[in-house]
Amino acid sequence: MRHGHKFNKLSRTHSHRRQMLANMASSLIMHKRIQTTLAKAKALRLYVEPLLTKAKDDTTHSRRVVFSYLQDKNAVTELFREVAPKIADRPGGYVRILKVGTRIGDNADMAMIELVDYNEGMLKEKKSAKAKTTRRAGARKKAEETAAPKAETKPVQEEVAEVVGTPVEAPVEEVQQAEEKTEE
Repeated sequence: MRHGHKFNKLSRTHSHRRQMLANMASSLIMHKRIQTTLAKAKALRLYVEPLLTKAKDDTTHSRRVVFSYLQDKNAVTELFREVAPKIADRPGGYVRILKVGTRIGDNADMAMIELVDYNEGMLKEKKSAKAKTTRRAGARKKAEETAAPKAETKPVQEEVAEVVGTPVEAPVEEVQQAEEKTEE
């Protein structure tokens, strides 16, 4: 039983697990998105989220603490220069784990872990999504539209019929034949 065990050992020794998570965290910070197994992604989330929280406070002490975990100067620089300002107003939940299926060789569950503020596709959807309206407001809009008649406009069929010179009720074939005659 696993009473009181707060993290997954991932079948590795302490030093191997620590170095593997440090490398994966550095890759995540540098590339903003990596693909790995689901178990490693969940372990990485527990490892990297406190580092991202620490990076929001840009002091020498916090830089040294983060460097002691990552052991990669370039990743620490990227984290404090580019990532930290983007996540400054977010109160947590800096990474997202998306399941992507299974690996062909051993059928392991695969996942993509990414920094939330760097997924442009989801950010565009979030910005373009409009606030939902209640049913009552929609009914009010419909009532206003029916009360105020719109300006008289000709249907598209009538405009085409005037240009081509055929009646509105004419079938599509006759309209096409009339267009061919006018082109000649």
